[in-house]
Amino acid sequence: MGIVQSINSALKRVPAWPLYIVLTIPGVWVYYKAFNNQLGPDPLRALENQLGVWALQLLVAVLLITPLRNMFNLQLIKFRRALGLMAFYYALTHMMTYFWLDQGWYWPDIIKDVTKRPYIMIGMSVLIALLPLAITSNNLSIRKIGPLKWRKLHRLTYYAAIGGAVHYVMLEKTWQQEPLTYVAIVLALLGYRAWKGFKKPKRA
Repeated sequence: MGIVQSINSALKRVPAWPLYIVLTIPGVWVYYKAFNNQLGPDPLRALENQLGVWALQLLVAVLLITPLRNMFNLQLIKFRRALGLMAFYYALTHMMTYFWLDQGWYWPDIIKDVTKRPYIMIGMSVLIALLPLAITSNNLSIRKIGPLKWRKLHRLTYYAAIGGAVHYVMLEKTWQQEPLTYVAIVLALLGYRAWKGFKKPKRA
């Protein structure tokens, strides 16, 4: 048995539900560190940044699953729903931290900030795109909507990933290596999907 077959065999015995617990722990821990002033000179900015980066990393992980299956036959599909939902969790927590700790739920300042800072508008649009995906990430929705329409709806993941990467670049305000790396990774993964779609034979 090859390495990939051994990994797939082991993964069959691993349930997906523990991911929800494991992936929640970092968020709780970073909040603990922020409230105990352990995130450097600007703990609020560090907290918001870390939550947003985790959301983006999880979206990248979601996009990676299909190429890993196609190129290496690595079967991670059963973990995709948990990864996607946790990406939404971190994106929502990132935005709620901005509303709560940064702006104190004062909507006139929030609206003013959004109109003045396009990167916040992009970030909010990413969260809005992820919302229907989170709501429909269940078997009942697949049956109600139909598999084809459901798959089309969940292509919003592509926008969420590239929007999140652009949001990160604009947030930093300079051409820093880390956010640009995320943009490159997301573009490569979306480019792979476009290439596979182009190669797929057309039906007569």
